[in-house]
Amino acid sequence: MTAIEGIPEGRPGLIRWHYLWYVAAALLVMLVAIAYGNVWFLNWVHVMSGVLWTGIDLFMGFVIGPIIRSVSIPVRKEIITRLTPVTLFLMPTLSILTGTAGWFLAVELGFTALPWPEFGWIAAALVLVTLMTIQGLGYLLPTSLRVCFELQKPQPDGAKIGRMMSRFYYVVASQGLMQVAIIVVMAKLVTGI
Repeated sequence: MTAIEGIPEGRPGLIRWHYLWYVAAALLVMLVAIAYGNVWFLNWVHVMSGVLWTGIDLFMGFVIGPIIRSVSIPVRKEIITRLTPVTLFLMPTLSILTGTAGWFLAVELGFTALPWPEFGWIAAALVLVTLMTIQGLGYLLPTSLRVCFELQKPQPDGAKIGRMMSRFYYVVASQGLMQVAIIVVMAKLVTGI
């Protein structure tokens, strides 16, 4: 057995550390966009990371989630142990890129200097992104990892997994609702306050 209990020798571990190179590259692109100060480039980073984050989040929550809930434990185990290594680095990176690039874009476009009530749209975006990032990094990611580690055991504890996942789907649904809400806010910002 490897350092991660339940993973046979020869099978890759859950955490694929080489994905950190992709994270570093994405963060570097964002930092260049911020330092360069080009509104188009900054907007591109913000929109692309936001589209990916929102699309993947909604797809995972409303398509993959119900499928995983309806399949047997061995199938669930295979899906989660293949999906978690990819999303482990992808989703936190996209949330950080989206929020950070969005803030700097708002500063560049002068949205942070707007008076009330117009600034309320910026505050709403900031609150939504902050809540989604906290939920994602503070609850969804750790819960996914705990479930994945449990599923890698030779005899996964179904009751334990059920307890861990009891609130998980509600949090995913709230993420989906907040993703839709932020799309409304972004549409308002793009078309003029």
